Amino acid sequence: MATFTIVAGARPNFVKIAPIIHQFIKKQQEGIDINFRLVHTGQHYDKKMSGDFFDQLNIPEPNANLGGGGGTQAEQTAAIMVAFEKELLENRPDLVLVVGDVTSTLACSITAKKLQIDVAHVEGGIRSGDLTMPEEINRMVTDSITDHFFTTSEIANSNLRNSGFSEEKIHYVGNTMIDTLMAQMPRFQKPEGEIFESLEPGQYFVMTMHRPANVDQEQKLKAMIDAILEGTKGLPIIFPVHPRTAKNLQTIGIDAPHLHMCEPLGYLEFNYLVKNAKGVITDSGGITEEASVMNVPCITLRDNTERAETIHLGTNELVGTDPAKLKPYLEKIMQGEWKQYQGIPLWDGKTAERIVAILLDSYSAA
Repeated sequence: MATFTIVAGARPNFVKIAPIIHQFIKKQQEGIDINFRLVHTGQHYDKKMSGDFFDQLNIPEPNANLGGGGGTQAEQTAAIMVAFEKELLENRPDLVLVVGDVTSTLACSITAKKLQIDVAHVEGGIRSGDLTMPEEINRMVTDSITDHFFTTSEIANSNLRNSGFSEEKIHYVGNTMIDTLMAQMPRFQKPEGEIFESLEPGQYFVMTMHRPANVDQEQKLKAMIDAILEGTKGLPIIFPVHPRTAKNLQTIGIDAPHLHMCEPLGYLEFNYLVKNAKGVITDSGGITEEASVMNVPCITLRDNTERAETIHLGTNELVGTDPAKLKPYLEKIMQGEWKQYQGIPLWDGKTAERIVAILLDSYSAA
């Protein structure tokens, strides 16, 4: 029997693993002799940041929750590694599957390899080139010890080849986030509340910010929000506030009636808002992928991106972290002159099928 352990810890991870889990369950129902365990590291422990996703994405409850949330990055990494080692010693799989680039990805891949267990990395090979980002270090270290790379683009494939990884380790499969997006789109639902009821399709913006370069310096955060308020010409802006950002927002005193700050939203509610928005302003990588496939204009408040395909073929533009650079981009959205989605190869909703087929081919005789 082939046995797999799937690791998730932060909000984007759940979106990426859902279709893989659904494929594993489908194979079990077809009589294929496989077993899998879902391990939640506890990196995101707020219900809105993780708990709702199990219900909305139809993911089974985890077999184990490592309780690794809180503390500094080093404390969190250490806590997850200690707990995951115990999990693997008690339930040793043929392979550990990690996704994305969060602390859990790094911690669990190292732990597995030290126990001589194979590692597969979903979203392997993506790079921003920015070593000030913890995520970039997580990607590089994880990829350095990975046995199977499941990649989202030819750019990622090239990054891995240039790093000396053999072709048989690289599996170009597409993007599981888009599997989830396509599967769940018919179920998108408008959030409850007076603010959301008043929104008209194509007449509001969605904004997210959580990266240190944007939110850790209060005056820079204020300048960025002021520039966004000016450029959106009074249209409503829905701003689900990340816990990291909330602390600084309390002290800078933003007063704008059309800026609507709210708690983090569930997957179905948030993507309903994105799908119907005039534009998205974000510093998240994953949202640029979803906005592109839904053909929604997307401004990224970062100086680099690990998802260049969303710029070349998607609806994303890399604007940077200087508030002064925002104006022409917002004008282009307001005037309806934004570029259209061109289609990204293999982002077709069938990525998880390809991943599970490769895993079964490699490990079914294990």
